[in-house]
Amino acid sequence: MPEWNIRAISIRLLLLLVSLLPPTILAADGVAVRYKEGVSHGFLVLRTPDGKPIADGESTQVAQGDHVTSHLWFKFKDGSSYDQTTVFSQRGTFRLLRDHVIQQGPSFKHQMETSIDASKGEVTVRYTDDHKQEKVTTEHLELPPDLANGILFTLLKNVQPEAPKTTVSYVAAMPKARVVNLEIVPQGQKPFSIGSHTHMALLYAIKVKIGGVAGAIATITGKQPPDTQAWILTEAGLHEKFNKAAFETLWRQSNGISHRLIKSFG
Repeated sequence: MPEWNIRAISIRLLLLLVSLLPPTILAADGVAVRYKEGVSHGFLVLRTPDGKPIADGESTQVAQGDHVTSHLWFKFKDGSSYDQTTVFSQRGTFRLLRDHVIQQGPSFKHQMETSIDASKGEVTVRYTDDHKQEKVTTEHLELPPDLANGILFTLLKNVQPEAPKTTVSYVAAMPKARVVNLEIVPQGQKPFSIGSHTHMALLYAIKVKIGGVAGAIATITGKQPPDTQAWILTEAGLHEKFNKAAFETLWRQSNGISHRLIKSFG
């Protein structure tokens, strides 16, 4: 029997089984503020896992009261660019307010601009389809209060390391916007170096959980995004130093969490 026939039959059986089960809702956890964000300015290098530099970038952050605005951009050697501006609050728990991302160039499968207004539950995606036609979609979604778009690194610094699993939400533009879950699972401590200094870091695995029928189909068709690894410094009082000086190391080790998610969902 041809392979595509086997796959089609498997998917039909899977859909039948899912339809007989009650719907499952994955409850996401809010991340409490343990370390408040402040002013920061970093110069970044994005590398492949084998250490080859592929992009230069910059990160800035300004806090006004409980609101924080961060700006991250990368310019790739092939002419591609990634630009993200995020506004979030840090009153008790971290909460995304707005997120705006522009990704352009051959490093990305789709040329795309995504805007999230969490207060309105509004997601706008401007993208170029496979026929080079520009499309714009605006959707109103029930956005949970624990969205991680644009603040994933901040959340990683603040999760409880003794918790066996922390779940947050993420708006993925595929290009149709949908909410998925990210499970953050601690993997123990590992040493890493910045220059001549060695530090201990917590290693986290970040697992994408699409959920529902779409998630089941993604698994059976081999389109489930792979896990991502992230390293977070454990020494107290050095988190901001880690953000600035070791961002390159974190991106190299994790292959870029934000970039990896974009590539996985793109």
